[in-house]
Amino acid sequence: MLKPAYHLAQPGTRSTSVVFASPHSGRDYPSAFLERSLLNADEIRSSEDAFVDCLFETAPAHGAPLLTALAPRAYLDLNRGPDEFDAALIEGVRRNAHNPRIASGLGVVPRVVANGRQIYRGKITLAEAHNRVATYWRPYHDMLQTLLDESAKMFGEAILIDCHSMPHEALDSMARPGSTRPDVVLGDRFGATASGEVTEAVEAAFRAAGLRVARNMPFAGAFITQHYGRPGRGQHAIQIEIDRALYMNEKTLEPNGNFEAFQKLLSSTIADIVKIGWARDTRVAAE
Repeated sequence: MLKPAYHLAQPGTRSTSVVFASPHSGRDYPSAFLERSLLNADEIRSSEDAFVDCLFETAPAHGAPLLTALAPRAYLDLNRGPDEFDAALIEGVRRNAHNPRIASGLGVVPRVVANGRQIYRGKITLAEAHNRVATYWRPYHDMLQTLLDESAKMFGEAILIDCHSMPHEALDSMARPGSTRPDVVLGDRFGATASGEVTEAVEAAFRAAGLRVARNMPFAGAFITQHYGRPGRGQHAIQIEIDRALYMNEKTLEPNGNFEAFQKLLSSTIADIVKIGWARDTRVAAE
């Protein structure tokens, strides 16, 4: 029996146009996949956005749906296009020299995990790659678009908050003498996927919690942000990257002593982000 592709947590009453989604926190690793891998159980989780779904789990209590993937990123990357197949991994695929994500082994069916470590002993079939896309990618994205369409119908706009985490070391390139490292990086493809007003309001919500925020560097947003961000049509998409060191031990892949406090801090941030998507008359009455 096939396992579900996602978990959807709905609010009792949908009160906002904001939709939260976590495409990389899935941790349902198929046993056959693990048996075929060169990596051990911890190594294969290194690309996982561990606990991001837990960090944002209060979104429904604030009136917004939360969509979380169940399939792990090492098995299928929902933040890639469904046709981003890697010829070095999948039999019968022509090499694509124009896609740097595929070239680095990070296509829709990844060839590597963090730090370029190989996942497989050999290649997989094209039929298997298509099956993963059909079984997990399409149901997740169909539901995500449905949620955004519902927001547009109910509130006249839709705001997608695409939730991710980043390794602490990913910010090393930004750590210059005298500068402060960001805790959160917002990606809106340099203003292409969300209006300035929406991005500024999301940034203000994180700053109000005392978090340092940067935009688009080193993460500007990948497939999901680019695909769903249509601000001219009232559909906004912003990628959120949170420094993992704030809430987890990256070596043991376990929550650290600050996890509960950080989760509580984020709950207040989620409440502020949700207000951005309140119906206009509701926002005016609250001011």
